[in-house]
Amino acid sequence: MKTKQQQLDEIQARIVADKICLELAETSTNMVFGEGSPDAPLFFIGEAPGKQEDLTGRPFVGASGKFLEEMLNGIGFKREDVYITSILKYRPPDNRDPFPGEKKAFLPYLQAQLEVIQPKVVVTLGRHSMNCFLPGLQISKVHGEPQRIRVRTSDGQGEMTLVILPLFHPAAALYNGSMRQTLVDDFARIPAILKKINDER
Repeated sequence: MKTKQQQLDEIQARIVADKICLELAETSTNMVFGEGSPDAPLFFIGEAPGKQEDLTGRPFVGASGKFLEEMLNGIGFKREDVYITSILKYRPPDNRDPFPGEKKAFLPYLQAQLEVIQPKVVVTLGRHSMNCFLPGLQISKVHGEPQRIRVRTSDGQGEMTLVILPLFHPAAALYNGSMRQTLVDDFARIPAILKKINDER
């Protein structure tokens, strides 16, 4: 039986083997696959790596990553307790928004990561990652409100239930004091959401 980490390593190798978004891969320094605990109860999804992430191969290592870690510490978690990734695994040139086709190309691999880790709560950071799971909703209206959805598994054979918690992206909050407070307040709800899910099981 393969460990969860071995399964994650295989997904990462598959992205390379399947030549996903080669034009992005060619302009990137490193793939940013994701990192953290394979048994994480919380799974954070950003939109795409930025400059620092591309250089280090690690997700959320710039200013927004520091803010994310601060908020995690505020609810009693360390970075290594959770899993952090993005929809895109390569940095788009000049930090442009991900194109719809790029998000679609990477989505099966993101889903495979979710299937291996099986987190209790999937926290989407920003509208791009929210829209992958909750299309048609506006983040300004649903942020901080957990949404339970069913998605098909990546092999198309089954379904899995995900609890999606849409939050604003930490980068947006860095430049906007009121949004920063909103994000901190939304984050503070995570322990209660986790407790409720644990109580249901």
